[in-house]
Amino acid sequence: MRARHRPLRVDVQNRVRSKTPSAAAMRRWLQAAVGAAGRDRVIAVSLVGRAEGQRLNAQWRGQSKPTNVLSFGVSPGPRGRSDSAAPRRRAAVVGPRPLGDLVLCVPVIAREAREQKKPLFDHWAHLLVHGALHLLGHDHQSPAEALRMERRERRILAEFGISDPYRGTMDVLES
Repeated sequence: MRARHRPLRVDVQNRVRSKTPSAAAMRRWLQAAVGAAGRDRVIAVSLVGRAEGQRLNAQWRGQSKPTNVLSFGVSPGPRGRSDSAAPRRRAAVVGPRPLGDLVLCVPVIAREAREQKKPLFDHWAHLLVHGALHLLGHDHQSPAEALRMERRERRILAEFGISDPYRGTMDVLES
């Protein structure tokens, strides 16, 4: 009997009243970013306002300003296991396992899109892809890591007809 894999599940919690992409669009962009790593997994996406974005950025990154996207990956337990209390024998998976959480600050995203003269939903796609890559362990702490991550972002966004988000800007993502 072959195991059935469920596609990536995206749970969106919208705490603001602003123009945001549909949950279906977010799921398409996130699925493209995580690929096969998204099977039987769930990403929680929280859409927040300026005050909550600032509070979370201060709490988790020590910066007292709102940021566009924050990524919170699921930390593995002892010896790389995601659930240290799980029995050693293989158990049936009841539901999708968390891949991580993304928090997006809606007013910051809207402001950045205006300032950078980018279509709003193209910027959303970029930030969701960027955040998802962080959940998979990608980073941009060194120039080489940043280049690898940016190349991957460009390739994924091109699948949706979205132009290079780094072309012609000094766009530095804050996540």
